[in-house]
Amino acid sequence: MRVGLKTSSTVFNLIFFNNINYIPQKQLIFTGIKPLIFVLKRLITLALFCCFQLDSSAQTINNAAVLARKQVPILCYHQIRNWRASDKQVDKDYIIPPATFSAHMKMLADSGYHTILPDELYDYLTKGTPLPAKPIMLTFDDTDGDQYTVARPELKKYGFKGVYFIVFTNINKNKYYMTRSQIRLLADEGNVIACHTQDHTNFKKYTDKDWEPQISIPTKKLETLTGKPVKYFAFPFGVWNSAGLPELHKRGFKAAFQLTDKRDPDDPIMTIRRILGCGYWSAETLDYNIKHDFGHPVLPAKPV
Repeated sequence: MRVGLKTSSTVFNLIFFNNINYIPQKQLIFTGIKPLIFVLKRLITLALFCCFQLDSSAQTINNAAVLARKQVPILCYHQIRNWRASDKQVDKDYIIPPATFSAHMKMLADSGYHTILPDELYDYLTKGTPLPAKPIMLTFDDTDGDQYTVARPELKKYGFKGVYFIVFTNINKNKYYMTRSQIRLLADEGNVIACHTQDHTNFKKYTDKDWEPQISIPTKKLETLTGKPVKYFAFPFGVWNSAGLPELHKRGFKAAFQLTDKRDPDDPIMTIRRILGCGYWSAETLDYNIKHDFGHPVLPAKPV
């Protein structure tokens, strides 16, 4: 658990200055022992509070426990539109026809899957909090407009919720991307809005000058737009490096999502796996891949 300076400052004011305001003015002249005792009590209380915060901040996630828990299937979708003659085969990993997307959602509903959101996943991975039967997470990257016009009604049909990883410069970019009001409505309807960087540049290439404009600033703007905290992140292109993960922790993210690479054994909560909901996968193929890509926990290595 992390507590920021703003929180600590607020509590200090409650403990110390707010209480001092209730002392009769004449007692603030420190000529007797009682005012000193009062101040000492407040300072001791503050010291105990600070010790508690330091202890809480020092708490770390049990990475072995996270890795040992069965992975929850997480699907990643991008464009939801019919293929064009100019689309290459590799493009079809990221472009799913609306009819195929509809078949995917129907299969999930008919199979008894229940969508979960990142807070539920985080509590399960870090604390073992139980999840509903057959949990699954639906994620959407890049701010494509058809995620609102096509995916949203399909999800609502089955009572599903989704996670939308927003590239901030794509908002209102042109008619193919979501508007600010659409993103705000998705958040108001109980979906999660999360960060996918400022302009979808490669996370592995970030240097010190990039963290603020690529991650911190768009995150704050998304929080202003939705009126809700933004606590989750997805790597552009699904690529990441271990050296950059501490920067996500520094910025208060609870978890981050990649694609199909192995999780970082030293930071699995920041390298959660997803699979693409490929445009050329039938519902049956999707069902097979869900069961085989997320079926087993990572077991500890056997001693040599």
